[in-house]
Amino acid sequence: MTTESRLSESRVPAAGVALVASSAWLRRAGVVLAGSLFVAACAHVALPLYFTPVPLTLQPFAVLLLGLLLSPRLAAAALLAYLGEGAIGLPVFSPGPASAPGLAHLFGPTGGYLLAYPVAAMLISLLFRLRSRGFSSALASAAVGNLVILSGGALWLAALTHASLPMVLTQAFFPFLPGDALKVVAAAALATEWQRLRHRNSPSSPAN
Repeated sequence: MTTESRLSESRVPAAGVALVASSAWLRRAGVVLAGSLFVAACAHVALPLYFTPVPLTLQPFAVLLLGLLLSPRLAAAALLAYLGEGAIGLPVFSPGPASAPGLAHLFGPTGGYLLAYPVAAMLISLLFRLRSRGFSSALASAAVGNLVILSGGALWLAALTHASLPMVLTQAFFPFLPGDALKVVAAAALATEWQRLRHRNSPSSPAN
């Protein structure tokens, strides 16, 4: 075998590895973008509340679901991409009387919730993958992540408004518990069903 032929053969595996790596990177980028757009769509399902500057939205549901479905790195990346999209002025944040355009929105009354999203999504993903990935595991993981979001929002609003703890809790924490409980259950149920379908359709699963 000549030197040229050996070099030619060595380039083929290298090109294949590069192609696979490029394909994997594009797939991950697509997942991150799709996740950020999903959060943005849920952000526009919003109901303003008269007693608080924080609206009732589907954003937390999107964060919980992404945390359960994606790896920790992808979940955090999707939420960081979402915050970046909003910071540069794209209309991805929840509309409302207390909202502000672009980066200013992150420093408004809902900034604490938004900044907690990447942390919550990563934590949910980590907790879910440490256990059996059943419904109870999904429920517990999503509940912990949701408490991180609510706590971040309440602490931020307390620092922003200098309000008393009872006032902040009645504006930024307690009113959202019933609705968030439903979001936790819904996200856990969907994630569990997705895991079941993936396992059933896996080539390694036993045939029916």
